[in-house]
Amino acid sequence: MGSLDRSLIAGLSVFEGVAAADLDRIVGQARSLRIAKDQPVFEQEQEAHSFFLLLDGHVRVVKSTPDGHEVTVRYISPGELMGIAHALGRTTYPANAVAAVDCVALAWPSHLWPTFAADFPSFSANTYKTVGSRLQDAHTRVIEMSTEQVDQRVAHALLKLVKQMGKKTEEGILIDFPISRQDIAEMTGTTLHTVSRLLSAWEDQGLVKSGRQKVTVVEPHRLLLIAEGRAVKN
Repeated sequence: MGSLDRSLIAGLSVFEGVAAADLDRIVGQARSLRIAKDQPVFEQEQEAHSFFLLLDGHVRVVKSTPDGHEVTVRYISPGELMGIAHALGRTTYPANAVAAVDCVALAWPSHLWPTFAADFPSFSANTYKTVGSRLQDAHTRVIEMSTEQVDQRVAHALLKLVKQMGKKTEEGILIDFPISRQDIAEMTGTTLHTVSRLLSAWEDQGLVKSGRQKVTVVEPHRLLLIAEGRAVKN
């Protein structure tokens, strides 16, 4: 790929407010990686040797629980940072990151983190905003798990994925990467059986279409009513 160009990162919200010369310096210290589908980008508790910016594709962030279960906690979209353990004051990665499709990313050695944070204040501020919003997300999910019905949680998860990576098609809004019912079950703290039952019911009602590893939301406004607990029960 030769030398990397700042146009790869200019315009991304995490680099908002960073001067062109600084973007050149940042991108000049990156290396580009291709990560094949289902391959790990990094692994939980591994030493955090690098931090990454996803340029293309989607990455699934999976946490291993002490009892050996794996739980999908979020998806990373192009333009987002990942593996920013050092921003969290950690020396190891807090979760596994796995390519959901073939991905392209930039990687920087973690020892550059303090320099970047000191030399590029807006990059540092944007990164902490990212960390903050992810913590807020995690907090929201804990509240959803304890207060919401399962159908609300699953509707919320689908709407969030549509917002993050929806692609308009003739049928509706396609969640534009492979997602299984098991993934949705893990994200919402429920069982595969429950997710399958809900998706089948919603398909019958014309709200969604789902195939193998594919979900299209046909009627997002009706799904929102379910997420907010305002849907009229049949």
